[in-house]
Amino acid sequence: MSGFDTLVDEGLVTEHVPLGPLTTYRFGGPAQWYAEVGSATDLERVLAAQRAAGVDLLILGRGSNLLVADTGYPGVVVRLGGEFAVVSIGNDGVVAAGGAVSLPMLARRAAKAGRGGLEWYVGIPGSVGGALRMNAGGHGSDTGEWLLDAEVMDARTGATTTRDVAGLDLSYRHSNLTDTDIVLSARFRSIARDAAEAEALIRQITRWRREHQPGGTLNAGSVFKNPPGDAAGRIIDAVGLKGYRRGGAAVSERHANFFVAEEGACAQDIYDLVWAVRRRVGEAVGIWLEPEIRFAGDFAANDDVRQPQEAT
Repeated sequence: MSGFDTLVDEGLVTEHVPLGPLTTYRFGGPAQWYAEVGSATDLERVLAAQRAAGVDLLILGRGSNLLVADTGYPGVVVRLGGEFAVVSIGNDGVVAAGGAVSLPMLARRAAKAGRGGLEWYVGIPGSVGGALRMNAGGHGSDTGEWLLDAEVMDARTGATTTRDVAGLDLSYRHSNLTDTDIVLSARFRSIARDAAEAEALIRQITRWRREHQPGGTLNAGSVFKNPPGDAAGRIIDAVGLKGYRRGGAAVSERHANFFVAEEGACAQDIYDLVWAVRRRVGEAVGIWLEPEIRFAGDFAANDDVRQPQEAT
């Protein structure tokens, strides 16, 4: 009997839930336990069971930069919803959003209310929690530029703290949030902007993405972080790796920092491709790219992973 039995009986936790449909790659095995929680009380109950069982924890956002192993995830996967998916905009222009709010929705809600500055979020298919975890950015801006503070729970203890930009140690695609930190909510500043102008800017960003990124494919966005002063996609292209493949996964011909899954692909193919490209770039130009994509579960051994970790 595990600590999850009661929660399974109540329907709060479900066993052996496929995770593929919850990610943008659309493949990967099942979670041993899975819970969608809509309140702080339910979250605390699931985390208490997780701690009692001593199993691993994965906080799942919108699955846009996540690769789940074909064998699944041998622990509990928690996805926030309900009260964690609410947006409100104050008279002072502060935009408050739960950790589960999708970034495109956040951008559109703010724009409709005549608040600008967050329009660039429309181009990032993640959640508020994910944006803080990686200090998501695009179109000349990033999360740290607009964030006021965030409410963060430590899953190990259940303690909640409020952290500002300095407290999160935000820098390029980096924060000090760990796998056991859960972003419950965040507050963003915004600027006054005519709603029509803000919505036009959103359309412009959306159009740019269609023109420059591989739409209509299974991918997880940018695979590698950009090294200082350069672009990962440019480097991968310069090494001649557009179209390079492992199994059913290939480097996009349209944007070399996007890896697309074709029919018949599996998670292991993507995993192998990531590390193979990293190794070939490192050996060719001495730049050891750092993956932006996250890996969950157990993948088969890959010799390419055991390459030098140093960066230029």
